[in-house]
Amino acid sequence: MSGKNIVVAGATGAVGIEILKVLEKRKFPVNNIRLLASKRSLGNKLTFRGEEIKVEELTKDSFKGMDIALFSAGGSRSLEYAPISAKNNCVVVDNSSAFRMDEKVPLVIPEINPEDIKNHQGIIANPNCSTIILLMGIYPIYQLTPIDRIIVSTYQAASGAGAQAMQELIDQSEAYLHHKTIEKNIFPHQIAFNLFSHNTPIDENGYNTEEIKMVKEVRKILHNPDIKVTATCVRVPVLRAHSESVSLELQNRLGLNQIREAINQFSGARVVDDREKNYFPMPIEASGLDDVLVGRIRYDECFNNGLAMFIAGDQLLKGAALNAVQIAEKLL
Repeated sequence: MSGKNIVVAGATGAVGIEILKVLEKRKFPVNNIRLLASKRSLGNKLTFRGEEIKVEELTKDSFKGMDIALFSAGGSRSLEYAPISAKNNCVVVDNSSAFRMDEKVPLVIPEINPEDIKNHQGIIANPNCSTIILLMGIYPIYQLTPIDRIIVSTYQAASGAGAQAMQELIDQSEAYLHHKTIEKNIFPHQIAFNLFSHNTPIDENGYNTEEIKMVKEVRKILHNPDIKVTATCVRVPVLRAHSESVSLELQNRLGLNQIREAINQFSGARVVDDREKNYFPMPIEASGLDDVLVGRIRYDECFNNGLAMFIAGDQLLKGAALNAVQIAEKLL
C-alpha cells in the first residue's frame, strides 16, 4: 500500500500527541507527515517513528500536496482551515464539534456507520468522546433489538479538557494534600476531590452543551431521529478515561448472556462483568486501552425490557485519536 501524506493539526495537544502514537502503533502508511500548531509551539519537536519532526505553524498553505488532515486544533481553527484543506483535496477528519451536525458532513464511528464515509465532501467529523464511548457499548445490543430510550450519566475525566486540565487536577490534588491554596485556571470549579456539572454553557431547556451534543449525535450516527435520549454530563477527578452509567429501554427482552456474547464479539468492546468479585469497568483500567469496557449488565426494572450497564473508555484513544485514525484507515 502506497504511503499517504498526512497532516496533524493541533499536534502538540493531548489528542494530537495520541494521534501520532496511534499512527505509529497501527503502522499507518505514512509517506510524509506535517505537524501543525499555533505560533507559540513553533520550534518544538515531536518524535514520530524515531525521527524528530519540527512543528510548523498552521496556515492556509499547510495542506498543499497532502492527502489526509487529522484536525484536533479546536472548533474555530477547524472552521477556518478545514474548508481550505478540503479545497486542496486533502480530506479532513475533524475532532472538534464544528461540523458534526452539518448535514453535508458524515459523523462516523467506523465500527458502526463506516458506509457514511463515502458521502464525504472533503470533511468527516469525529463524534464527541462521550458519544463514541456510549455507542461502542450499546451498539451490539442495538444490532439485536431496536432501542426506544437511552438514559446516560457521564463521569468525564480531566483529559476531555486537554493536557492543561489534566495537569490542573494533579496540581490541585498536591495543593489539597499539602494544605496549600488551590488555583483554578482551566476549570471553573475545583476538580481535585470534587465533581461538578460539565463546564459547558446551559441552554434554555436546562441541558448543557455536552448533553445536547450527545443527544443529537446519537440520532445522527444511528440514522434514528426518533430515539429518545437524555444525558447528564459530569466532570470527575479522574485523569483519563470517561465512564458512563446507562439505562436502556429495549423493544424486546434479551438474555444477559446473549448480550455479553454480542458485546464480546463486537470489535472494539469488551465485557468486564464479574459479579462474584464485584469487578467491573474502571477508568484506571480503561486508560491506554483501545477497547471500551462494558459491565454491570443487568435488567433495569424501571422499564419494560429495561437494561442497565456501566461503560468505561479512554477519551483520548477511542474517544478521539483512535477513532480519527480508524476513519483515515477507511479512507485508504
